[in-house]
Amino acid sequence: MMDKIAKFAVNRPASITILALAIVLLGFINLSKLSIDEMPEMEMPMITVMTTYTGASPESVEEEVTKPLESALVSLSDVEDIQSTSSSGSSTIMITFNYGIDMDQAALDIRDKVGTIESRLPDGAASPTIMKFDSSSMPIIQISLSGENMSLAKLQGLAEDTIEPRLSRISQVSSVSITGGQEREIQVELDANKMESYGLTLEDINGFMQAGNFDMSTGSLRYGNRKYYVRTIQEYNRVADIGNIPITIGESTIYLRDIATIEDTTADRTMYTRLNGETSVGISCQKESGSNTVDACTAIKNEIEEISQELGGELHYEIISDQSESIQESIDSTKRMLYEGAVLAAVVLVMFLRRWRSTMIVFISIPLSLIATFTGMYFLGYTVNTITLGGLAMGIGRIIDDSIVVYENIHRHRALGLSMKEAAILGAKEVGGAVLASTLTLFAVFIPMMTVEGMAGMMFKPLAATICIAIACSFVVAISVVPMLSSRFLSNKVIKAVDPTKRKNIFARIVNAFGNSIDNLGEKYKVVLAWSLEHRRRVLITVGVLMVASLLTVTSIGMEFFPSSESNEISISIETDRGSSLDDTDAIIAQIEDILFQVPEMKDVYTTVGSSGSRMSRSSSNNKASITATLADETEKGRSTDQIMEELRRSVASVAGAKIEITKNTTMGGMAGDDISVEIEGDDLDTLKEISIKVADIVKGVSGARNVSNSLTDGEPEVKVFIDGDKASMYGLTPVAIASEVENVMNGLEAFTYSDNGEDITVALGYKEAVEDLEDLKKLTITNAKGDNIKLSDIASFELGRAPVEINRVDQVRQATVTGDIYGRDNNSVNQEIRTQTAEIDLPEGYSISFGGANRQMQESFSGLLMALVLAIIMVYVVMVVQYESFFDPFIIMFTMPTAIIGAILSLAITGKSLSVSSFLGIIMLMGIVVANAIVLIDYLKQLRDRGMGKNEAIIEAGRVRLRPILMTSLSTVLAMLPLAAGLGEEASTMAPMATVVVGGLLVSTVLTLVLVPVVYSIFDDWRSKVMRKFSGNKDELVLGNNSINS
Repeated sequence: MMDKIAKFAVNRPASITILALAIVLLGFINLSKLSIDEMPEMEMPMITVMTTYTGASPESVEEEVTKPLESALVSLSDVEDIQSTSSSGSSTIMITFNYGIDMDQAALDIRDKVGTIESRLPDGAASPTIMKFDSSSMPIIQISLSGENMSLAKLQGLAEDTIEPRLSRISQVSSVSITGGQEREIQVELDANKMESYGLTLEDINGFMQAGNFDMSTGSLRYGNRKYYVRTIQEYNRVADIGNIPITIGESTIYLRDIATIEDTTADRTMYTRLNGETSVGISCQKESGSNTVDACTAIKNEIEEISQELGGELHYEIISDQSESIQESIDSTKRMLYEGAVLAAVVLVMFLRRWRSTMIVFISIPLSLIATFTGMYFLGYTVNTITLGGLAMGIGRIIDDSIVVYENIHRHRALGLSMKEAAILGAKEVGGAVLASTLTLFAVFIPMMTVEGMAGMMFKPLAATICIAIACSFVVAISVVPMLSSRFLSNKVIKAVDPTKRKNIFARIVNAFGNSIDNLGEKYKVVLAWSLEHRRRVLITVGVLMVASLLTVTSIGMEFFPSSESNEISISIETDRGSSLDDTDAIIAQIEDILFQVPEMKDVYTTVGSSGSRMSRSSSNNKASITATLADETEKGRSTDQIMEELRRSVASVAGAKIEITKNTTMGGMAGDDISVEIEGDDLDTLKEISIKVADIVKGVSGARNVSNSLTDGEPEVKVFIDGDKASMYGLTPVAIASEVENVMNGLEAFTYSDNGEDITVALGYKEAVEDLEDLKKLTITNAKGDNIKLSDIASFELGRAPVEINRVDQVRQATVTGDIYGRDNNSVNQEIRTQTAEIDLPEGYSISFGGANRQMQESFSGLLMALVLAIIMVYVVMVVQYESFFDPFIIMFTMPTAIIGAILSLAITGKSLSVSSFLGIIMLMGIVVANAIVLIDYLKQLRDRGMGKNEAIIEAGRVRLRPILMTSLSTVLAMLPLAAGLGEEASTMAPMATVVVGGLLVSTVLTLVLVPVVYSIFDDWRSKVMRKFSGNKDELVLGNNSINS
C-alpha cells in the first residue's frame, strides 16, 4: 500500500501540491475561528442546592432543611460525594458527580429529587435554588475607578448609571459588579422620645410614608375608539415633600417633619476599596459561558476608555487584573517555545543533511502538519490554549521524525545511483511500514490517556487529541509530500559529496565537520556493536544495574498533583476577630498595606475591606478583607513570588488581631483543592473541635506547612434575647411582634424609593439615637395596640454568648477540616508526615481522619494514569503484533521501554522536579516515542535477514545504516522540546515536567537502545533457533512468531 501512495505522490505532483495548499488554506480559516483561552474548557461536575431559612440556628437548619434534602439527594446515581454546610439561616449542599456525566441531566435529576421533598420543608424555608458550577463566574477583569473632584457618591452613581449599563450591553459580558462606593440615600431619623410620647412605632410611620407614595394600575376605560389604562400616581417631587407626610393620631394630625429630621445624604458604607492607598470604586466583570475571554476583556477596556474620553478625562481608571493579558502572555510564551523548538529541529536537519534544499524538504512537514492540525481542533471543538499549543510544542520533534526517516532512506537510495523517482518510490516503500508502525504506536499511547478521568483528564485530553492529529498529519506528509518533493528536487548536485577544497564560511565548515563526524560514526558504531554481541551478559548486567539504580532514586523524588507555577499576583485574605466593626478591620488592613508598600517589587495593591476574600464572591462581612498585590514583571523582579510571599508571611506575623493567609493567584489555584486537607468525621461538634485543634497543631509543626486553618472556629458574638411569653401576653404583645419591632429598631426600614431625575434613591427610616450597647437594647421601648410603652427589659431577659458555628457534613456525616498550603516541599512528603503523626491520635469510637484536597486528587489521578500506562504498553505491543503479524519482533522492540524509565527518573532527580500528573503523562508519552528507534532498527534488520544475511552481520549492518536516522530523529525531538523543558512562566511550568521526562528518557533510551536492542535480539534469536530445532527440526515449519516484517 505504501508503494502505491508513494507512486501516486511522485507521479501526480500537481494533485499533491493543490491538496496541500487547500489543507493549508482550510487550516488558516479554521484557526481564525478558534477561540483563545488560557486553559481548556473544564466543566466541573458540581451542582449546588441553596436554601434560606431566615432566623433559624445552624442546628435547626441542619435538622429541618439539610438532612431532609440530603436524604432525597443520596439516591442520585454517579455521585462522588455530597457536602453540606448548615449556617444561621442558610443551607448549602454541594453534590459532586463522577467526571464525564451529563450535567444538564444531573441538574434535572436534582430538581426532581428536591421537588419530592420541598413540601416537607418548614414554612419559613424558601424554595431551594439549584446552580451548576460555572468557571465563567470568576471575574475576567477588575477595574479601579477614581476621578478628579469626584466624590465616592458621584463615582458610585457614574458606575451604576453609565458604566454598568454600557458594559452589560457587551455580548460577551454576563454580569457587572460594583464595590466600594457610596450610595445616595434619604435618611428619615425619628426622635425616640417624640415617638414614645405619641405612641407610634416604626411600622406605623412606614405605613403612613408608603400610603403617600405609589404608582398603581387601577383599571382601564374607553375614550373615543381607543382603550386607555388608568394609573393612579402619588409621588414626591422634592425631598422637602417627604417632611409633609401627614401622620394621623386619633383625631389630630401631625407631620413627619415634626417627629423626624430628613436628610439627603449617603448610606453607611459596608465595603471599602482602595488602590495603592487611594479610595476608589471597584468594577468586576464576568463573561458569558463559552465566550472568548480575550475578546470580552478587549471590548470592556475599549468601552471604559470611550467613557473616560466622553467625560473629558475626569474619570481615571486602572486595570487591576485582566485575564486576557495573562492568557495572551501564556499563549505568546508557548508559541515562542514552539517556534524555538522548530528552529532547533531545523538546526539538527542542517547539521545532518548539510544542504538547505534537503533541509527544506524535511522541514516542510512541520508547518504543513501544524496548520492542518488546526482544522481537526476546530471540528473537535477545542480552543487555542496553553495546553493545546503545548501539545503542538511537545509534538514538534516527533512531527518531523517520519519525514526524516523517509527522506534519509530516499537520500540513501539516490546516493546508490537510482533516479530521483525510483529512489523516492523505493525509499518510501522500504520504510513505510516502520513509519506507519511508529505512528500507530503513538496513537496506542495517547488513546489510553484519553480515558483518564478527573481534572487531569479534562486538562490533558485536548493535549493528547491535538498531538494525535498532528502526528497523523505528519505521517500523511511523510509518505506523500516528502517523496513528491524528493522526486523533483533531490538532484545530483544535492547528492554529490561536498568538495573539501572549496572555500566555505565558518557556518558551512562547522556543518561539514559535524556531518563528517556523523558519517564516520557509523564505522565506529560497528565496532561497539561487535564488542556488545561478544559480551552480551555484560551489556545486560550494565543495563540492569542502571535500572535498579534509577528505581532506588525514586525515593528522592517528590510527588505532587500539579507543579507549582509562577505568577505575578499575590492574594491575601484577612479575617479579624469575629464581631469587629468595619473600621476596626480597616485599621488592621492599613497596617498590612504599609508592609506591602515596603516590598521593592510591589507594583499595585488593591484592597477590598468588607469582602469575603473570594474572587467569586463580593458578599459583605465586616471582619473580612482581601488584598490583591501585583508584582513587577519577571524581568524586573529580583526574587521569585514564593520568596516574596515567604517574606510577607514573616512580616505580617506581627500584625495582631487577624488571621492572614497569603497565596499565589494561578490558573490552577483552588481547582485541585488545598495542598493540605485533613478531614475529621464524627457526630459531636465539641469532640470534632477538640480533635481538629490537635490536628491543626500537628500541621502547624510540620516543615513547609503554611496558612493552616481550622473549619471549626468560634461563632459570632451575640446577644440572646429571651422573650417571656406570659409577660408579653399581659401587655397584649406577641413574641413575633416584639422580635419584629426589635429588628426594625436595630436595622431600620426601607420605606420607599424616591426618584430624582431618573435616579432611584432609597428612603431609609430609622431612629436618630442608635442602639449601640446592651443597655440601649434593654431600654428599647415597645408600643402595644393601646399605645402603652413597655421597656424590652420588662418582658425579656438577655444573655451574652457566641452564635453556633457552621455545621459541615460529608455524605451525611459531620466533618471538620484542617487545611493549609505548602512551601518549599512536595505534597506527598508533607502529607505523609502529617498522616504519620495524626495516626497517633487516640480517636473516640465513631470518629475517623482522612486526607482530601490536592493529595486525594493526586492519588486518584496517579491511579488512573498508572492504569493508562499499563494499557498503553499493552496497546503498543498489540498494535505492533497486528502490524507485523509477529510476536517475536514486537517483543524485542518493547525492551526500549525500561531504558526510557531510567532516563525519565534520572531527569526528574537531576532537575529537582517532582513526579506530578504532568511528568506522569510524559512517561506515558515516552512509551510511544522510544519504540520508534527500535522499530526503524529491527525493521531493516529483518529485511537484511530475509535477503539471506547472517544474524550478526545483519545486526551490525542494520545498526550502521539506521544509526543516522535514529540520531537525527532523537536529536530533533530532544532539541525541539528543550525550550518547553526549560520554559519559564505560569503555564510553561505546568508543561515543563512533561518535556523534561521526554527529553531525559529519550536521550538515555537512544543510547541504550543502540546497544541493548541488538543484544536482546541476538539472545532471543538464538533461543528461538534452539527451540525450533528441538521441537520441529526445521524452523521454517514454525509459523507462529516467525513471520517477517513486510516492507
